[in-house]
Amino acid sequence: MTPDGVAGAVPPPPDEACTVFGDALDLAARYVARLATDGVRRGLIGPREVPRLWLRHVLNSAAVAEAVPQGARVVDVGSGAGLPGIPLGLARPDLAVTLVEPMARRVEFLQEAVAELGRPWQVVRGRAEERSVVRAVGPVDVVTARAVAALPRLVTWCRGLLRPGTQLVALVGARAVADLPALTPGLEAVGMRNVHARAVGAALGEAATTVVVMTRAER
Repeated sequence: MTPDGVAGAVPPPPDEACTVFGDALDLAARYVARLATDGVRRGLIGPREVPRLWLRHVLNSAAVAEAVPQGARVVDVGSGAGLPGIPLGLARPDLAVTLVEPMARRVEFLQEAVAELGRPWQVVRGRAEERSVVRAVGPVDVVTARAVAALPRLVTWCRGLLRPGTQLVALVGARAVADLPALTPGLEAVGMRNVHARAVGAALGEAATTVVVMTRAER
């Protein structure tokens, strides 16, 4: 750590990042640099996470791209420092991305990051369950979230965004995957269909992860 409490060396991009981000690799590197400095200073990223930013956070988030349809309108709920929304948007420039976050200091960070990256993404302050947020976000094809809440609670919070046909793609831990069979009947009872776990990012080594995918039933 440097004297002002900001993490020191910014980790260089691993080889996998070139494949994932292509022409946007420089932008992804700028985002990682912001996470490693400003993100640590503002308490959005723990200083011990800095050496693992690429694999554990950025590439791990970008792996979600495998589960998102072409040209989708995506809202990242509880975006925090922009994960998974920003890496997802950099890996997939065909997507229209909205970042939703209730905490003011995180919203400020997101707004500054989006401006620096020069991307036409929307940042909305609020909680997914608030009507004002649902109105501001508008119709979406995919709702995504990373370690925001247990799946039943996440579905409840996102209900206003999950219109018929909208997919929920949630990055979850191993425990949530193990619990999925027991959770599925309850998720189906509130209108979710085709609930399943999907491995993504197999070619990314340590950055590979699992998402839970489900779709709001048509009326």
